[in-house]
Amino acid sequence: MHSKSNHVLPRLLGLAMFLALFTSAPAWASGSHPSVPRFRVVAIAEKGGIHLPFVEAAKVWLNDLAAKDNFAVDYIQDTTPIDDAFLAKYKVFIQLNYPPYGWTPTAQASFIRYIEQGKGGWIGFHHATLLGEFDGFQMWPWFSKFMGGIRFTAYIPTFADGTVTIEDRSHPTMAGVSSPFVIDKEEWYTWDKSPRPNVHVLASVDESTYKPDSKIKMGDHPVIWTNPHYKARNIYIFMGHHPELFQNRAFTKIFINSIFWAAHEKEPRHTVAAGSVQP
Repeated sequence: MHSKSNHVLPRLLGLAMFLALFTSAPAWASGSHPSVPRFRVVAIAEKGGIHLPFVEAAKVWLNDLAAKDNFAVDYIQDTTPIDDAFLAKYKVFIQLNYPPYGWTPTAQASFIRYIEQGKGGWIGFHHATLLGEFDGFQMWPWFSKFMGGIRFTAYIPTFADGTVTIEDRSHPTMAGVSSPFVIDKEEWYTWDKSPRPNVHVLASVDESTYKPDSKIKMGDHPVIWTNPHYKARNIYIFMGHHPELFQNRAFTKIFINSIFWAAHEKEPRHTVAAGSVQP
């Protein structure tokens, strides 16, 4: 005949072993999983040249924003990976100073479908309007039309500060942005004509505010616009030469707004303040 304690002790030891096992078990054993990104973004970024400091600062800033707001960012340095299957993974395509020439024929055709059929959103910076004959490549007519039918003519190589005024404060990409705001040391592009008749202008630079003054001017000078003639939500932001732009609150706020607007996502839960991330 066994005592009551002889039955209780093995049960207590078994319970202790059970608790120890599941307390120390890996995350998958408890049924928890890593957080799934809300959406994915792909950024095509120049791998060298004078814009590399801006690109590197942008990557740091984007990665921090993505971590805080639970979306994912992938980076490519040329158009070789781009086809329909590749683009289908992404809600937003960012041209992070990548020019509109030298694309593979497959990439061009897939990108056109992506934009015209509204398969995702698009944000272009700075170099995305370098439209013309460059590096032995002919101008891409479809992309020129996408940007309002413009062709690059000149830029301010010595740089100038300029005051930018928001023209459509009701647009979601301009939410929370003070107007006017100053952009320091930018190499303002000029084009053969204003894109205004063919696009919806969101902001323009006042050329009379250039410091130092410059003779390189075009009169009506939009610098942020969207083309409503395409299904994809799209926005072109001219600024994008210096990494110091990520210290400019107006610029970073417009960038944040543009990502979530282009992705058809709700406003971000977190924000990355200007100057909070260093390249």
